[in-house]
Amino acid sequence: MKRTVLITCVDRYMGMAIQKKFKSLGITVITGDSPMTTEAEVVDLIAKTDHIDILIANLAEPPMTGPVQNIDNEDWNKLFDALVHPLMYLVRAVAPQMLERKSGKIIAVTSAAPLRGIANNAAYCAARGAQNGFIKAVGLEMARSNVHVNAIAQNYINNNTYYPDNILDNEKFLDHVKRNVPTNKIGAADETAELAAYLASEKCKHMVGQIIPLAGGWVS
Repeated sequence: MKRTVLITCVDRYMGMAIQKKFKSLGITVITGDSPMTTEAEVVDLIAKTDHIDILIANLAEPPMTGPVQNIDNEDWNKLFDALVHPLMYLVRAVAPQMLERKSGKIIAVTSAAPLRGIANNAAYCAARGAQNGFIKAVGLEMARSNVHVNAIAQNYINNNTYYPDNILDNEKFLDHVKRNVPTNKIGAADETAELAAYLASEKCKHMVGQIIPLAGGWVS
């Protein structure tokens, strides 16, 4: 039976790489554009199909860098509105059908930032940390119904939101990478897509509630 995957915000972050991989596997792909910050947008997206086997919650927002004393309420709320609330809306919306069938895969593409912490990025780490905490709890909750929920917590991966092509040959940036990333490089988007494909596959049966770092050793 052919499976269907829903990929959110396909034009941002890891959406395009994951879409390409899942299409190559013969999986029917339903996509949503960005931004997606309201429950109504989530409901409209999910209404495109009455059967979702796999949810890829791909959500992204630039980090709003600055010291904690300068955190702006609008920036803080924007991060949670773009990253945290939509994740809950999405999972809440697809959970009933997956629980009824006792089958489903949910993969959130989050960040490794809160696993280590980044100075002057407290708001971003807080929002991404909330995502990771949510996925961990939901993963344990839904595992008994054969619904597998995990997160890919990545950093230093090539993508159009955080590490676009135009900075990959910048000498200052490359020096930063060599000082901070044990692999001495930026990871390829294809690697995230491959991991997402494995987590969504029938071969992955015993991994639930995991926040999987994919960051070249920056965090482990």
